[in-house]
Amino acid sequence: MSGKLYVVGTPIGNLGDITYRAVKTLSEVDFICAEDTRVTAGLLNYLEIKKPLVSHHEHNKKPSLAPIAARIEAGENCAIVTDAGMPCISDPGEDLVSYCAAKGIEVVVVPGPSAAVSALAISGLPTARFSFQGFLSVNRRSRFEQLGDAAKIPDTLIFYEAPHKLRDTLDDMLKFFGDRRISLCRELTKIHEEVIRTTISGAVDMYKELLPKGEYVLIIEGDTASEETLTLEQAVGQAAELADKGMRKADAAKQIAKVSGFSKSDIYSALIERGGENE
Repeated sequence: MSGKLYVVGTPIGNLGDITYRAVKTLSEVDFICAEDTRVTAGLLNYLEIKKPLVSHHEHNKKPSLAPIAARIEAGENCAIVTDAGMPCISDPGEDLVSYCAAKGIEVVVVPGPSAAVSALAISGLPTARFSFQGFLSVNRRSRFEQLGDAAKIPDTLIFYEAPHKLRDTLDDMLKFFGDRRISLCRELTKIHEEVIRTTISGAVDMYKELLPKGEYVLIIEGDTASEETLTLEQAVGQAAELADKGMRKADAAKQIAKVSGFSKSDIYSALIERGGENE
């Protein structure tokens, strides 16, 4: 009988945030997949749990998939954890869950802390709708494409960033987003936890003098200006761009209608007038 894969959330800083269910699950599984076995070993020592650890990280994730799944299919139960927070969110655990799900292995979630949602909750910015962007690409072209796409999103934006990249990231965000409100949340749940609520230009000026320290979650105001000034012609133009990339015109009209304030039918009719239907 096949075992199960448990996706177990772990603390993002304060070890007291571990849940009773997470402790029970880690105590009962046969082995644990970890992003960094040294970090996880520290957590297990704190919890007084001894379990075999298997490394599953960004650089070995593909070759490790089949052996891990084979053990689960043979009847062992496995927990996957990340260094901090929920596995699979900007994390190689995503690949293991996808691989196991495709093979029919039961995947069970044991929820825990999330840096993204925790930062959003205390940011002071709108929380009803948000877009999680994760880490920006280190590739310059991909990075600028992601920022360009994100600049048009009306929802609150969430980014992760390392301290040594923060200054360059803030400079790039000012160019692509303009001077929006931002909350810089660092070292969440740790001794030096800090939330800085300012503007992007204010953050740029601040970190010209300050040395960034700790891991950051950046919560940024969405593109509210375009919602107020977008004309029907501009909305149709945006829908046409989506259609040019291969999206069905009806779907493109529906997508832009969500953010423009114009109806899907008005946008779709104007699209059809521009050229033949591509259904």
